[in-house]
Amino acid sequence: MPAPAGEPTPSRMPAAFLGHGSPMNALEANRYTEAWRAFGRAVPRPRAILMISAHWYINATAVTAMPRPRTIHDFYGFPRELFDVQYPAPGMPGLIDEISEAVEPTWVGADTDSWGIDHGSWSVLLHAFPDADIPVVQLSIDADKPLQYHLDLGAGLAPLRDSGILIIASGNVVHNLRGVDFHLPGTGFDWAHRFDDSAREIMLGEPADCARLRDHRDYGVAVPTPDHFIPLLYLAGLAAADGGGTRVLVDGYTYGSLSMTAYTLDADCPPPGQGTAAAALPDGVPADATNT
Repeated sequence: MPAPAGEPTPSRMPAAFLGHGSPMNALEANRYTEAWRAFGRAVPRPRAILMISAHWYINATAVTAMPRPRTIHDFYGFPRELFDVQYPAPGMPGLIDEISEAVEPTWVGADTDSWGIDHGSWSVLLHAFPDADIPVVQLSIDADKPLQYHLDLGAGLAPLRDSGILIIASGNVVHNLRGVDFHLPGTGFDWAHRFDDSAREIMLGEPADCARLRDHRDYGVAVPTPDHFIPLLYLAGLAAADGGGTRVLVDGYTYGSLSMTAYTLDADCPPPGQGTAAAALPDGVPADATNT
């Protein structure tokens, strides 16, 4: 959709997949949050941000369509400080029409009151766009669909980038909460490295093949549930539609069984420093103390 009369035509927006890890990253400064901040500074100001978060995992493809989405604290047991976080970005109800047109004939529902901005989104947006003054819309992940559906849907969203929409997917390439080892704050198990390395090879070279990772020897342990992995497919689809690969924004591991690798498309960001590892969980908080 062209810009309204009197407004400049928006430039083509970059896109990203950010490995978000623990909700505590929202409150911390480390090499991952530094990379998210660098990404936010590097991109042109978008007309709106379309988020695909691992934490809105339902039985439909839907888009938030409320003017003021609420900040959702979809976890338990964390410090009061984290529950006090608000990300008061406006919504953009009209964006659903552009999304529906881009991905036609795929049906997209309008969510006017049930969801908002969950921690898979605001924990990274707090760093990338701390002013919360850019409209944010979330796209749900349809849990009933195969991996190829999400890859194709990501490719279908590509025209939005030409109308000033910044697309950010948030999850983790490797996400096995049952395998967490709190004695390994900055290390990954061998199987986590193998799967993450294979994902990197595909994302840098042939992102259209990303769904083939389900045949990887370590897929079952790296992706015991697909919710955090599927957001990667949306960036892979965008990159496939663009005809090229992505770049690594930052990489690393936490607690052995989580990958923090992040990828960008058409964004020129400085490399992160050698700072601290991803945020730890507070004492007494179980690894699965989030909604997924």
